[in-house]
Amino acid sequence: MKYRIYLDNCCFNRPYDDQSYLVIRLESEAKLFVQREILQGTFELVWSYMMDFENSVNPYENRKRAIAKWQNVV
Repeated sequence: MKYRIYLDNCCFNRPYDDQSYLVIRLESEAKLFVQREILQGTFELVWSYMMDFENSVNPYENRKRAIAKWQNVV
C-alpha cells in the first residue's frame, strides 16, 4: 500500500526559509525526507490545481521552476 501525500506550497518553499531556526530546519528535513520517499516510490505525490495557482504567483522564479518540476512526478 502506497501512502498518498499532498505537499502544499508552504511545504515546497520551507527549505528556502532561514535554516538557523531549529523548527524550520526540522520541518525542511522532514519535507526533504518525504520527497525522497516519493522519488523511491514509497509515497505517491498528489498534485492539485491549487498548487499550480499558488506556484504561479511565487515571486521567486528559481523556486517556481523547482516546484513545478514536481508536478511531473505525479
